Amino acid sequence: MDLKGKDFLTLLDLSTEEIEGLIDLAAELKEKKKKGIPHRLCEGKNIALIFEKTSTRTRCAFEVAASDLGMGSTYLGPTGTQIGIKETIADTARVLAGMYDAIEYRGYGQEIVEELAKYSKVPVYNGLTNEYHPTQILADMLTIREIFGKLKGIHLLYMGDARYNMGRSLMVGCAKLGLHFTACSPKGYFPPEDLTETCRKIAAETGAEITFESDPYKAVKNADVIYTDIWVSMGEPEEVWAERIELMRPYQVNKELMEAAGDQCVFLHCLPSYHDLKTEIGRKVGKKYGMTALEVTDDVFESERSYVFQEAENRMHTIKAVIAATLS
Repeated sequence: MDLKGKDFLTLLDLSTEEIEGLIDLAAELKEKKKKGIPHRLCEGKNIALIFEKTSTRTRCAFEVAASDLGMGSTYLGPTGTQIGIKETIADTARVLAGMYDAIEYRGYGQEIVEELAKYSKVPVYNGLTNEYHPTQILADMLTIREIFGKLKGIHLLYMGDARYNMGRSLMVGCAKLGLHFTACSPKGYFPPEDLTETCRKIAAETGAEITFESDPYKAVKNADVIYTDIWVSMGEPEEVWAERIELMRPYQVNKELMEAAGDQCVFLHCLPSYHDLKTEIGRKVGKKYGMTALEVTDDVFESERSYVFQEAENRMHTIKAVIAATLS
C-alpha cells in the first residue's frame, strides 16, 4: 500500500488492497494505543480541519488522531473561514496548503472537496459530503471485522433512505471488500443508478452482491448487520419531517425486526441517533408525532447486539490510519 501524498475523497478512488491495507493499519494503530505504545508517525506536521457542518465524532476523531501522530491541528468551524464567501475554494486550498501538511473538509457537495484537492499540493480528506462519507465506512468495516473475524461474505443491510452519503458509501465499501449489500428503502429511495452500475462492476470482481428491497421483513433474512441512519439530514427544513417520518416508519429498526433477522445479526449506526426522548430534537419529535424513537428503538440501540460505540471509537483509529498512510 503506497498512499503517500494522495487524497482520500471516496473509496471509489482506492483499490480493494489499499482499503484492506488501511483497515489493517488501523487495527495495528488501535492495538498500539490500547497498549500505550507511542506512534508519533507524523511528528511536527499540521492539519487544517474545515467543518462547514458541525460534528462530534469526526472532529474529535481527527483531533485525537492528529495528536497521537504528533501533529498539530487547527479547527475551522462553520464561521471560521471565508471559503466560498469572500474567498474561492481554489484560493482557500492554496492558502492552507502553504501552511499545513493536510486538509480535511466536512460540509456540502462532493464537488467542494474535489476542488480543494485539485488546487491543494497536500493531501485532502473527505470528512463528509452530501454524497460520500468514506472515513465512516472504514470505521464500519473495521468494526464488522472485529465482530465476525472477516469481511468477505458478510451480509450488510442498510435500512432507510439510501440515496445519500451513507447508503452510497456503504454500497461502495461492500462492493470493494466483497460483502453482500442490501438497501431496504421505499421505492425511489435507492442509490443512484449510475453509482449502482459502477458498484456492480466492482462487485463482479470481488464476489460482492448488491440487492434492493422495499419490504423490511424480506430484507432482513440472513442479514449479519443491520445498519441505519437518521431519517432527516442536517440542514433539511422542518417541513420535511412529517412526510419523511410517515414514509420511514416501516423501516424503523426495532426488536421485532432484529428477531426476524436472527441471533447472528448485529446493529450499527453512524450516529447521532434519535433512539429516545432525551435530546431536544427527540422530545420535539416525540411530542409532535407521538413516537418514543425514530430510526431505531432504544431497546435495540442499548442491547448487547449493538456495537455503535465500538464503531464510533473506530472512527479515530481508521482516520489515524488514513493520515499516517498519506503523510508518513
